[in-house]
Amino acid sequence: MYVPEATSVSVPTLLRPRPNFPVVLCVLCAAAPALAMLAVGKQPFTLSGTFHFVAVGGSALAATAASIVLTVIGARQQDGRTVLVGTAFAAMAALLFLHGLASPGVIVGYNGLIALSGAATLPVGAAVLGLSSMRAFRGPRAVLPLVALQTFLLLAIVAVGVAGLARPSLVPGVPQAGSNVAIAIACAGLALYGTLCFRALDTFILTRRGTDAIVVVGLAFLGTALVAALTLQYDQLGWWMGHAFELFGLALVAAAVGLDLGRTYQSRPLTGGVPAADLVAAEEAFLGSRVRALTLKLGDKDEYTEEHTRRVALLAVLVGEDLGLPPSRLRSLATGGLLHDIGKLAIPDAILKKPGPLDDEEYGVIKRHPEWGHHLLGEIGDFGPDVRRLVLDHHERLDGTGYPRGLTQAQLDLETRILMVCDVYDALCSTRVYRDAWTHERAMDLLRKDAGSLFDRRCVEALDRVTARQHGAMLSVAV
Repeated sequence: MYVPEATSVSVPTLLRPRPNFPVVLCVLCAAAPALAMLAVGKQPFTLSGTFHFVAVGGSALAATAASIVLTVIGARQQDGRTVLVGTAFAAMAALLFLHGLASPGVIVGYNGLIALSGAATLPVGAAVLGLSSMRAFRGPRAVLPLVALQTFLLLAIVAVGVAGLARPSLVPGVPQAGSNVAIAIACAGLALYGTLCFRALDTFILTRRGTDAIVVVGLAFLGTALVAALTLQYDQLGWWMGHAFELFGLALVAAAVGLDLGRTYQSRPLTGGVPAADLVAAEEAFLGSRVRALTLKLGDKDEYTEEHTRRVALLAVLVGEDLGLPPSRLRSLATGGLLHDIGKLAIPDAILKKPGPLDDEEYGVIKRHPEWGHHLLGEIGDFGPDVRRLVLDHHERLDGTGYPRGLTQAQLDLETRILMVCDVYDALCSTRVYRDAWTHERAMDLLRKDAGSLFDRRCVEALDRVTARQHGAMLSVAV
């Protein structure tokens, strides 16, 4: 019987290697403003009050425009997360505007309002953005409370500004740069921006999308600007650099959030990223065009196999989440799950789509698909060893009776163990031309019976929990 080698599977131009956006580059860009501040921040430098008035006014106008756009779009879409970002930008814009108006020697002389507004801008923005970690501020019900919060903050800022400009002595010039109070505020604000930054970085590691990396860098610029505003004096270069970093950071975050609003699948890095299941639901958006092209090619070859791989991948990432896998490993698991049967592209249709049980020779051909898939992904490039290992080893078993390499428990990582359990479960629960689908209970009974010998017990138990939640959700919808 003639069986084509894996190299006979054509590699579309779309699938040729393309470098990934490296996480290390994102981290270096995020660290750049802090490194620049450490290098030259304390150098003597000053500009006129008029320049400060114009520059900060421009920053305020940019933040105002961003806040209006985000608030309006978020309210129309009943999206609390977008309105939350708009609220943070509105508060920062108002405080920036006061900071610019209070520039000494332009409208008023030296006054405490310039210090207070400059010190409050970024901490207030960080505090509002920090609310994104709370689910209560994400859904449609959060829109009206957030608009009310935005209105309250703006009215309070306007009241302080009017009083401070009318009678400069009413507003004390606190906190003094470098004072204990200023340092305490800087630490609290930096902790908030750091939390948001690491949350956005987790999202970027999961999605590898440029806009998510931009949010990481933008938040790092804002955090650096916060430290400069509260620890440096106006006659130091770093104080002025902080103003530039603030404008740049606001622009980056606003641009990234705005671009994400236009996508069908949004990553929302400020709120902790995307559910891992969305990686499977929208593989082109989150995993890249090469993964999408391969799943389409597999679907053209055999619709059942493509649907099976999608179901397996979805179960696998849900099980991985249940077991606490970090974002980078969930991403690899999603990719490996979607592509674990890609080697079946090299199997003749007469065998792959045979309307009945396979004989020994045909089954021997089928058993070669993990090796062919591993070879194909290596030929395409741009798929790491973790993904290729999942493709190669998803038919292995803990006791060494699997194929193609006969690996044993100590040689199989957690992702592979997850994938093999989910693959078997979905295969049993799927209808084939030569047998009916098993029930969920019967399939789980088999997996439980073989847990510890063929399959990892933790993975079987996690799959049991995941499928129980899915069935519970289906029942609640039906009721």
